[in-house]
Amino acid sequence: MNPDLSPLADALAEAEVDGYLLDADSGESDQLYLSGFDAPDPFVTLYTPEETALLVSGLEYGRATEESRADEVARLSDYGFQEKVGEYGRTEGKHRVVAEFLDDYGVESVAAPERFPLGTADGVREQGVSVEVLDEDVVTEIRAVKTDEEVEHVHAAQRANEAAMRAAEELLESATVEDGVLYRDGEQLTSERVKEEIEVTLLRHGCALDETIVACGADAAGPHNRGSGPLRADETIVIDIFPRDKSTKYHGDMTRTFVKGEASEEVRRRYDLTREAFEAALDAVEPGATGKEVHDAVCDVYEREGYDTLRSDPAADTGFIHSTGHGIGLDVHELPRVSPEGGELKPGHVVTIEPGLYDPEVGGIRIEDLVVVTEDGYENLTDYPIRLELA
Repeated sequence: MNPDLSPLADALAEAEVDGYLLDADSGESDQLYLSGFDAPDPFVTLYTPEETALLVSGLEYGRATEESRADEVARLSDYGFQEKVGEYGRTEGKHRVVAEFLDDYGVESVAAPERFPLGTADGVREQGVSVEVLDEDVVTEIRAVKTDEEVEHVHAAQRANEAAMRAAEELLESATVEDGVLYRDGEQLTSERVKEEIEVTLLRHGCALDETIVACGADAAGPHNRGSGPLRADETIVIDIFPRDKSTKYHGDMTRTFVKGEASEEVRRRYDLTREAFEAALDAVEPGATGKEVHDAVCDVYEREGYDTLRSDPAADTGFIHSTGHGIGLDVHELPRVSPEGGELKPGHVVTIEPGLYDPEVGGIRIEDLVVVTEDGYENLTDYPIRLELA
């Protein structure tokens, strides 16, 4: 994948600086995207309109040369790193190396993202390099528009996600009920047990996740409550899975809400309304529409039936109390926003659509799919049924 970095070149020209500097490991998604190199330890990436160069340890030099998108790769040892550490200490020695590396590319001034390490910024400034923060998060904005290859990476992660959701649903469906509590193989079926099934399934499909949501009853009324303990019959169980593909590093994201047994009339009413809000949001997704307009479509449905939203009451703690969605890619939450601040949607934007209603006395309800904006509308990257009750 060779991303179009011309907006970054334009931003550097406007800022009147020579290059763009990153100092982070590949867990920082902008670093992974710009360099194309996956490494667990911090390394330096320099982008100029002419070329991209990396400064890495000797340990990573071979891999970086073979795997990264950089035009050139340099080693710390090329600049006498150990000698400088011996003379100036590790911190100043590293900063002197970075300054010399920049000088090799004729770079006297750089821009950096807002979260750039303060120590590195101050250190290279002391060596005569000008460092300033770009007003806009340009690389993150570039990442928001996915190439066809990136869309397929997200789609693959979502297919693994569907397998994990299926495993979780089958576990719930096969459970028995005793005194209102779910049992499986003679033991209480817990949130933790369902999460384990989800994680094992994802691993078998080349994905992993640090945590997921399996929340029942009042727990499900907190949108980000991970859930714990025994699962109960006739109560809503929100399952939200957002795995990362271990190879490509791209995410999937999907939520379903189930009731094992019989849903109450109020739960059914809220579920049907959430399904209607979900469809209204999808109908609003098209290039040129804004994330705000999609979010407003959801609020219109809920407010029509008398439920609070953060649009109608910014202090609401029940009802629809989050945004409609978010971008997804190398990060599970990234641009664009599908929210009151959401800007124009463009072809290649991959976003979640996830309306929901929350009340501790009723439980939580959320439905979420993942879609990519196309030239004439959207394509749903999720192929999983939406149903409430499990027998």
